[in-house]
Amino acid sequence: MAQMKKPFPWLSTLIVVLAALYFLVPLYATFQFSLQMKRGEWSLAAYESVFSSDVFLSTLAYSAVASLAAIVVGAALVAPTAYWVRLRLPKLRPVVEFVSLLPLIIPPVVLVFGHIRMFGSSSILPLTTTDGGTNFLLVSGYVVLSLPYMYRAVDNGMASIDIVTLTEAAESLGASRARTIMEVILPNVRSSIISGAFLTFSISLGEFVLASLLNRPAFGPYLVQIGQDRAYEPAALAVMTFALTWACMGLMQYFATRKPGQRVFPRLTLALSRNEAR
Repeated sequence: MAQMKKPFPWLSTLIVVLAALYFLVPLYATFQFSLQMKRGEWSLAAYESVFSSDVFLSTLAYSAVASLAAIVVGAALVAPTAYWVRLRLPKLRPVVEFVSLLPLIIPPVVLVFGHIRMFGSSSILPLTTTDGGTNFLLVSGYVVLSLPYMYRAVDNGMASIDIVTLTEAAESLGASRARTIMEVILPNVRSSIISGAFLTFSISLGEFVLASLLNRPAFGPYLVQIGQDRAYEPAALAVMTFALTWACMGLMQYFATRKPGQRVFPRLTLALSRNEAR
């Protein structure tokens, strides 16, 4: 009996095409506008103007360093916490997940005003009176804003491996708890940590509220300021920022599709294989 051909999904295809047009047409219009800085011809003059600006380079470098610092601090806090909760405190997982989702509920403006109130010039610890202290507050704010994404990425990576068996095997070989985390657990969830790192970088790089209210020379306030003063450069910056965000998403997808557990130090791999043989 001949199989009946399935009808072509016209409705779903139409929805996808309309969504793509809704997304791509404004982007193309922005890109085309960014090429019209010179009247009567298309050129990269707006992009050349952006790259030749010392303010652009300094603010981008500042935000990149702050974002990298937030990635390091966030990973150092989240990875051991997610590991310990899954290993020893599974009943507290709902509480930890709820706390990690609070930055999605509390507006960043509340966070930054809390920082200013707690660490202002009239407080016991006046961090806002120095550049170093203010930079610390900015990085800590980035860590808080990226907490839901970093924790979810790392926790999903922990769920894909058997951390109990790996921990017991490592401890049977004489590894300490710190060495178990550094040489066994983290290599197995490195793709998840990298995914969370790219999300943190994308969020922190163009963040405006924290950097503006803390008066930091970051990339987000620069984008807003140049949008008020120029015409074609903001369009070029929007296209460049969009391209950078999608590059981070592509790298995140690449690392997320890699299977965990591919690299564990040889002695542990040998011990696990012997256990399975028994």
